[in-house]
Amino acid sequence: MRTKIIVFLVLLALLVVFLVQNQQVVTYRVYFWTVGFSQGILVAAVALAGLVLGFVLGTVGRRRKAGRVPPSSDSGRGGAGTAP
Repeated sequence: MRTKIIVFLVLLALLVVFLVQNQQVVTYRVYFWTVGFSQGILVAAVALAGLVLGFVLGTVGRRRKAGRVPPSSDSGRGGAGTAP
Protein backbone atom coordinates (compact mmCIF):
# COMPACT_ATOMS: atom_id res chain seq x y z
CA MET A 1 0.00 0.00 0.00
CA ARG A 2 2.80 2.39 0.88
CA THR A 3 4.53 1.71 -2.46
CA LYS A 4 1.37 2.68 -4.37
CA ILE A 5 1.20 6.00 -2.53
CA ILE A 6 4.85 6.76 -3.29
CA VAL A 7 4.44 5.88 -6.99
CA PHE A 8 1.29 8.02 -7.16
CA LEU A 9 3.07 11.00 -5.57
CA VAL A 10 6.05 10.69 -7.92
CA LEU A 11 3.76 10.54 -10.97
CA LEU A 12 1.78 13.51 -9.67
CA ALA A 13 5.00 15.50 -9.21
CA LEU A 14 6.07 14.64 -12.77
CA LEU A 15 2.69 15.76 -14.08
CA VAL A 16 2.95 19.09 -12.25
CA VAL A 17 6.47 19.66 -13.63
CA PHE A 18 5.22 18.84 -17.15
CA LEU A 19 2.30 21.27 -16.87
CA VAL A 20 4.48 24.06 -15.48
CA GLN A 21 7.09 23.68 -18.24
CA ASN A 22 4.53 23.65 -21.08
CA GLN A 23 2.72 26.94 -20.59
CA GLN A 24 2.98 28.27 -24.16
CA VAL A 25 -0.33 28.79 -25.92
CA VAL A 26 -1.17 26.48 -28.82
CA THR A 27 -3.87 27.51 -31.30
CA TYR A 28 -6.18 24.63 -32.18
CA ARG A 29 -8.31 25.08 -35.31
CA VAL A 30 -11.20 22.84 -36.39
CA TYR A 31 -13.19 24.15 -39.37
CA PHE A 32 -14.60 27.46 -38.17
CA TRP A 33 -13.55 27.15 -34.50
CA THR A 34 -10.29 28.57 -33.24
CA VAL A 35 -9.35 27.90 -29.63
CA GLY A 36 -6.14 28.67 -27.75
CA PHE A 37 -4.98 26.27 -25.01
CA SER A 38 -1.93 25.81 -22.88
CA GLN A 39 0.13 23.06 -24.51
CA GLY A 40 0.36 21.10 -21.25
CA ILE A 41 -3.40 21.18 -20.72
CA LEU A 42 -4.06 20.13 -24.32
CA VAL A 43 -1.65 17.17 -24.13
CA ALA A 44 -3.10 16.10 -20.77
CA ALA A 45 -6.68 16.33 -22.11
CA VAL A 46 -5.85 14.26 -25.20
CA ALA A 47 -4.07 11.64 -23.06
CA LEU A 48 -7.05 11.48 -20.69
CA ALA A 49 -9.46 11.09 -23.62
CA GLY A 50 -7.34 8.23 -24.98
CA LEU A 51 -7.26 6.58 -21.56
CA VAL A 52 -11.05 6.77 -21.21
CA LEU A 53 -11.63 5.52 -24.76
CA GLY A 54 -9.25 2.60 -24.26
CA PHE A 55 -10.91 1.68 -20.97
CA VAL A 56 -14.40 1.77 -22.49
CA LEU A 57 -13.42 -0.28 -25.56
CA GLY A 58 -11.55 -2.78 -23.40
CA THR A 59 -14.53 -3.19 -21.08
CA VAL A 60 -16.90 -3.76 -23.99
CA GLY A 61 -14.50 -6.30 -25.51
CA ARG A 62 -14.20 -8.23 -22.26
CA ARG A 63 -17.97 -8.29 -21.81
CA ARG A 64 -18.46 -9.60 -25.34
CA LYS A 65 -15.95 -12.37 -24.75
CA ALA A 66 -17.75 -13.30 -21.54
CA GLY A 67 -21.06 -13.40 -23.44
CA ARG A 68 -22.74 -10.65 -21.45
CA VAL A 69 -23.15 -8.23 -24.37
CA PRO A 70 -24.45 -9.73 -27.62
CA PRO A 71 -22.67 -8.60 -30.80
CA SER A 72 -24.53 -6.15 -33.01
CA SER A 73 -27.02 -7.66 -35.46
CA ASP A 74 -25.14 -6.15 -38.45
CA SER A 75 -21.74 -7.81 -38.18
CA GLY A 76 -20.76 -7.09 -41.79
CA ARG A 77 -21.92 -10.45 -43.17
CA GLY A 78 -24.71 -9.69 -45.57
CA GLY A 79 -27.64 -7.49 -44.77
CA ALA A 80 -28.74 -4.20 -46.29
CA GLY A 81 -26.20 -2.22 -48.21
CA THR A 82 -23.76 -5.03 -49.01
CA ALA A 83 -23.00 -6.42 -52.41
CA PRO A 84 -23.85 -10.09 -53.12
